[in-house]
Amino acid sequence: INKEYQFNFTPELVVSPSMRNKSIYDYNVNMLRTTTECMSAILGGANAVSNLAYDHIYHKSNEFGERIARNQLLILKEESYFKASQNVVEGTYYVETLTVQIAEKALQLFKEIEQKGGFVNQLFSGIIQRKIKENAQKEQVQFNEGSMQFIGVNKHPNPQDLMKDNLQLYPFLKIKARKTLVQPIIANRLAETLEQERLAKERSC
Repeated sequence: INKEYQFNFTPELVVSPSMRNKSIYDYNVNMLRTTTECMSAILGGANAVSNLAYDHIYHKSNEFGERIARNQLLILKEESYFKASQNVVEGTYYVETLTVQIAEKALQLFKEIEQKGGFVNQLFSGIIQRKIKENAQKEQVQFNEGSMQFIGVNKHPNPQDLMKDNLQLYPFLKIKARKTLVQPIIANRLAETLEQERLAKERSC
């Protein structure tokens, strides 16, 4: 993309795991999710990786959760030997093929946005938000139908896993109505509705 647009600088990538696939139920699986996401960031050439604590969604910041998050990165660095190479996947046909495909698709999207007035124009008109929302809804349908599976959430849930008394923070989407110049992009987790249903059942017992 730099070459296509004739930029003469190297972007710095600071990467953090997504909240999209995290859950309050079977929360230890969040450690597996963040570990693989941090690993993907390293393989993808991130300059820095900032991990999330496994209980970030529902617990206040605490020493144990933060220590686990740091240790995940240390394990990747020291025990998985990611520090031994600057470009671990260089020459890997499968990964490099996917990288090229992603880059080509991204460039195509950038050009389409540019042809239609640019990013800022489409942001103010709501086109960017609409496309993001459409993709998010497709993912939500896949999760709800079970074709996208989260262990402990919509696949092999543990009925003994109770969370109603373990929530220090409100873990669900909050929307505060206010006037904005640009329609906000609202982020939410895929498991939220399912979690709310389980919590309601817990409280009714």
